[in-house]
Amino acid sequence: MTPLFDLAVSVARVAVFLTFCLTLVVVLTWLERKGAAYIQDRRGPNRARILGLTLGGIFHPLADALKFLFKEDFIPDNAHRLFYQMAPMFALAPALMTIAVIPFGPPVTIAGHKVALQIADLNVGILYLFAISGMTVYGVVLAGWASNSKYPLLGGLRSSAQMLSYEVSMGLSVVGILMVFRSVQLSEIARGQGELLLGFLPKWGVFVQPLGFILFLVALYAEANRTPFDLPEGESELVAGYHTEYGSFKFSMFMMAEYLHMVVGSAVLATLFFGGWQFPYLADTGFLFPGGISLAVPAWAVLVLRIGSFVAKTLFFCWLYIWVRWTIPRFRYDQVMRLGWKVMLPLALLNIFVTGLVLLLIDRGGV
Repeated sequence: MTPLFDLAVSVARVAVFLTFCLTLVVVLTWLERKGAAYIQDRRGPNRARILGLTLGGIFHPLADALKFLFKEDFIPDNAHRLFYQMAPMFALAPALMTIAVIPFGPPVTIAGHKVALQIADLNVGILYLFAISGMTVYGVVLAGWASNSKYPLLGGLRSSAQMLSYEVSMGLSVVGILMVFRSVQLSEIARGQGELLLGFLPKWGVFVQPLGFILFLVALYAEANRTPFDLPEGESELVAGYHTEYGSFKFSMFMMAEYLHMVVGSAVLATLFFGGWQFPYLADTGFLFPGGISLAVPAWAVLVLRIGSFVAKTLFFCWLYIWVRWTIPRFRYDQVMRLGWKVMLPLALLNIFVTGLVLLLIDRGGV
């Protein structure tokens, strides 16, 4: 692969992946309102229109963007000006950086060169993911402290306590996946889920690690500060929490960071526990069903089905975020801490022990 071709491919991958994620962020802001309206039996967004067309309120994200760009950009008098302005960037940047290690599809051959549908196929993919995503809390804490206001400070402190509680359980919940697939490389984990269990069941993470999936899902909601774990911005207690003193484009950066975390979290969940780009019973040459039944499929159709499978799984979990938000009430702070330390942490450790025991018995031929 020539340096020029390598550079062109890298730029194209970054552009495609960022366009997908940022476009999905815009769509999710609209879907959040439509989902809330559907669940609450009301009309939802229907005012913004272009040429007399509302198209189900799809123009509302555009109206939001224009509003944020042209609103007055103020800074509170007693705020720390430098850190106050840096906080939204610290919140948004980690969400963008974590996209790099997620495989959107299998490697493809372009002009005789094998190209991975992944910005960076790191051999420490999971470790990179946790290292970068854990930095998001710095933006929230910095926003709360730099605002020099009581409610934002409380929101920032809540966020740090919540992150410590659930980051531990989240990390431990995926150890079972690493033990089963014997790799921390996301592309290898996705490839390993293309096998079958008992000759008919896809070897997806959710089937080999059901408890790990539940723990990871709950921790993911807490990590993204989404209901029922949105304590850092609890409106009923802290006005708006850590971003109370923010407006205009800086506020929109916090919102973009939250929705980007939803997109990236959904993509990671799909990759680790639902096969990633794997489509059930679909091999490189076509479908191979249990019982020896096969169906030939063109190579381009296989690629489309696999990428479409990854996108569909990601969209489903994005919708699940919205569904849960408008269904489950917010937990109290003490309930969140109790769940993280007294329930999830012991279960995560138990899951590791049981997984190791089962793998040991399998390796020794005991089962």
